[in-house]
Amino acid sequence: MNENNSAAAQFPTYKGKPLVRCGDVIYYGSMKDKYVVKLEIKSKKKVQDLDVADKVLIQLMYTDPTIRARKQIVKSSEKTGLYLAIDIADAWLSRALSEQ
Repeated sequence: MNENNSAAAQFPTYKGKPLVRCGDVIYYGSMKDKYVVKLEIKSKKKVQDLDVADKVLIQLMYTDPTIRARKQIVKSSEKTGLYLAIDIADAWLSRALSEQ
């Protein structure tokens, strides 16, 4: 296993890209790439005994730390449900990374 794969192996992945969670914020993609997607859970609902994401804010962002925070956001949307949000995040990220 090379160094690149071992770093990605520490995190769960979706379609080969890492998912990193901190509280109600999930980052999808690698910080080594030009873009990453931020998924922020805005509200939750109870389904039986589980809290399930209801409203999710999706933001395609530049990873360049020299760009101001407001200018980092390339595209933004709000969706209902984490599954729909992560599918859209994958489409946005794949498209953005292929255009480099």
